[in-house]
Amino acid sequence: MIDHINALQTSWYLSPPWGKTIPDVEVNLLERVYLRTSKTFGYCCGVQWKHECWIYSIDCRNEIVHVTQHQIIGTGELIILPVPKPAFVLGQKVILCSHGNDAKQRLILGIGFVNNSWFYLVELVSPTLTQSPIIWNRFSLVGEKSLVRVNL
Repeated sequence: MIDHINALQTSWYLSPPWGKTIPDVEVNLLERVYLRTSKTFGYCCGVQWKHECWIYSIDCRNEIVHVTQHQIIGTGELIILPVPKPAFVLGQKVILCSHGNDAKQRLILGIGFVNNSWFYLVELVSPTLTQSPIIWNRFSLVGEKSLVRVNL
């Protein structure tokens, strides 16, 4: 017998929310940017797909500001930090280790630099058909050790 729920969840997790092709990001991770709203500089420490667009996390004097591409201007200058490049890229298929018995393959929907380490945004659970009175986030930042690359 086919497990329709598991098949639906597997399809859900591997269906890119941006459609068939991943949209380009406006700035690179660790790129110095100018914030139009506050007229100051910072650097991109994260990006995630949310509300049908890329949302950028900008470290601006030890305050993290979340903005869209229309609120920043990239300088093309990368901040030099003694850290390796991220192990995964946006849109990449990965396996989420130790996450119950449900579908384990996911897409990387965001990347963030937190406390000198890279973290990756994945969807932990698919949306429910009924609205829950408890508001909680279906997405989570997970570390590199919790993910395994899917070889195609």
